Amino acid sequence: MSPSRVPADHPTNARPTNARPTTAGPTNASPTSIRPTNASPTGETSEPTADPAQIATDLRAALGPLVRRLRQFKADDELTLSQTSALARLDREGPATASELAAGEGIRPQSMFTIIGALQERGLVAREPDPHDGRRIVVSVTATGREGLHGARTEKARRLTAAVADELTPSEQRQLAAALPLLARIARRV
Repeated sequence: MSPSRVPADHPTNARPTNARPTTAGPTNASPTSIRPTNASPTGETSEPTADPAQIATDLRAALGPLVRRLRQFKADDELTLSQTSALARLDREGPATASELAAGEGIRPQSMFTIIGALQERGLVAREPDPHDGRRIVVSVTATGREGLHGARTEKARRLTAAVADELTPSEQRQLAAALPLLARIARRV
């Protein structure tokens, strides 16, 4: 039987006895998306191969609990995720119309009007006529909005910093730092 026609349940495709099963929990410290290196008869090893589908599964399993735990911290007067996201976008990209914000956030303009209304009630954003086109209304972050956004970011950053410092060795911290540009590229693509 040729190698390309080996059935999935054939013993040559079975998981090695020393392989760890894939789990969705954060306790699985070893990624299952990397296949072991193959040693040639001369003893040289090739680079490990990676399965993009398995990497995506492992990434979701690892990042999902992290994101949920960071979201669990919520002060009594903290903004909703949608409000925080819109406020952060305005802070990062500058003033925009409600329609531009809705398009950037991937939501309906009507939903964005509701979000902006709630933010304006709290004094976190201001609506003003567009200086270039008086028919349009642009939304911008107020000083109070920047302070509130900074405070929420500071607490979440403090918690994440403590987890990295307490849970990871210096070598693991360097590995994580090296992976951050890759995660940022993936985030831009998703």
